[in-house]
Amino acid sequence: MQERLENFLNKLKEQTIDSAFITSKANVYYLSNYYTEPHERIVGIYLSENFDPIFLLPKMEESDARNAGWKYTILSYYDHENPWEILKDYLNKQNHQPQSVALEQDHITMDRYQAIQNTLPEAQFQDAKEILAQLRVIKSDKELSLLKTAAELADFGIQTGVETIQEGISELDLVATIEYSLKKQGIREMSFQTMALSGAKTASPHGHPSTSKLEKNGFVLFDLGVIYQGYCSDITRTVAFGNLTEEQKNVYETVLNAEEAAIEKSVVGTSVGVIDQTARKVINDAGYGEYFTHRIGHGLGIETHEYPSMHGENNLPLQSGMTFTIEPGIYVPNVGGVRIEDMIHMTEEGPKTLTKYPKNLQIVN
Repeated sequence: MQERLENFLNKLKEQTIDSAFITSKANVYYLSNYYTEPHERIVGIYLSENFDPIFLLPKMEESDARNAGWKYTILSYYDHENPWEILKDYLNKQNHQPQSVALEQDHITMDRYQAIQNTLPEAQFQDAKEILAQLRVIKSDKELSLLKTAAELADFGIQTGVETIQEGISELDLVATIEYSLKKQGIREMSFQTMALSGAKTASPHGHPSTSKLEKNGFVLFDLGVIYQGYCSDITRTVAFGNLTEEQKNVYETVLNAEEAAIEKSVVGTSVGVIDQTARKVINDAGYGEYFTHRIGHGLGIETHEYPSMHGENNLPLQSGMTFTIEPGIYVPNVGGVRIEDMIHMTEEGPKTLTKYPKNLQIVN
């Protein structure tokens, strides 16, 4: 925690930014090791090199933050109190009048922005998003260990889903079985809404599970992930339920070839865009280019979708320590959709695949 706070302060200093006020759940966790869902209440970390970090949070969460390891100043408030006045009074006692303050532009609401302006009337505001993204993109050994465990649990979720497939049950039955099995493993939260789609619905990249009953002779697609000690996993597998047409088999093999080509191309120094372009070329050459309608992947860590965005125009070079997904897909109306997604961790020796569930076409009868 202390190292992360110091690294963030050093980055602020490099950009001549006096202070920062960080309020998003993900970045609060990154800087404090305290994982919370504040709902409408304000939870934030105020940083300045002139005094110890400040944690502003509800009174009822003070002991939890201490138990998570926070050893610096806490300003806590009851629900009937104004947290902004409490913060303002404290900063005034420190004779703190910052000229520049970093905020998370993509997180602050208009109401909160106005409250911060009233609290820090002399300050000019800058965006902290890029600074924090660059700090979070390289995973430590501890973070990698948590991501590996999250990936193993995602593999377990896929296995549970595949073993549950049978005629007559619904997509939501699959979801319920997967999530119940993971809760029995100690998982409290999924990293996003579990997806289990069947038949023609697999042609929707972000389709919604329903009471639709599974029928044989088509695809079943699972996309799921868990949150393990604050870190997310993400995996997609598509299996055959019964017989497939030759075109459906070809779609599957094309997606698998595209994913394998993209993983093989993932070496330190290669740009993110090249990874997308590599998978897209395989799919284009097979005649399915118009049916691959999204980027190749995204960064992964405390959040399911984080920096970098793995699209074809991104020139960011891959670095050792990055963790991201590779997830090509083909979605053909009236034929079905296939997506295969894995978590990849970059090392100097090459890409390491964290999700291990088999990828060769699996036929469930």
